[in-house]
Amino acid sequence: MMKLVSCLAACVVLSLVNPVAADEVVVPAGHGVLEDIHITQLAIGDEAPDFELFGVDYRYHSLGMYDEARALVVLFICNHCRVSVDYEDTLIALANKYQEQGAQFVAINPNPAYKVAADGFPQMVARATEKGFPFPYLYDETQNTARAYGPERTPHVFVFGPDRKLVYKGSVDNHHEAPFYLSDALQAVLAGEEVEIAVAREGMGDYQVFGCTVKYLTPAERAEMGLPVSN
Repeated sequence: MMKLVSCLAACVVLSLVNPVAADEVVVPAGHGVLEDIHITQLAIGDEAPDFELFGVDYRYHSLGMYDEARALVVLFICNHCRVSVDYEDTLIALANKYQEQGAQFVAINPNPAYKVAADGFPQMVARATEKGFPFPYLYDETQNTARAYGPERTPHVFVFGPDRKLVYKGSVDNHHEAPFYLSDALQAVLAGEEVEIAVAREGMGDYQVFGCTVKYLTPAERAEMGLPVSN
């Protein structure tokens, strides 16, 4: 518990928010982020971007593999962040519950090993095996997928309805207490209802999600590695 508290001291605390779209966001410098990173985050109603990422099952996964799911939950998590690790059991329980009802969970690690060694692919395999993840765990080494979705922290959750339009983004819950944002969103989607609270986003103002910053490469780092600089 003390480890989680100490991590939260360096992370941003969640606040209850209204369903307001957040397109342009800034991941602040610090804690492994070399400078403020400006990204475009999916807005409510946006379609899920496609991806092709390698998973701990040694297979490539793409968005189309989950066309039959009634709801799609894209989780941005990682190995090293204490907040993300603290939420693993919660996410496992939610996946076991809602995947039986037709939802599909997909976890993506957006932190490449050259930024955080503990988030490397071998460590992902070991972690998924140890915890028995009931969902794919994919490696976004280029951060191209992360930049398409726009997560700011780990964990950061994006929920899509049967038409693959975004209906919720933000935190899993309120520090393991109500409101249970992810669970509530899934219940609404699976019942064919509107999600009541659609946004809980990271930021230094009124809209916040807690966790460790995604370790985004700077534009200069991306250019040096031959990766696209813009979203």
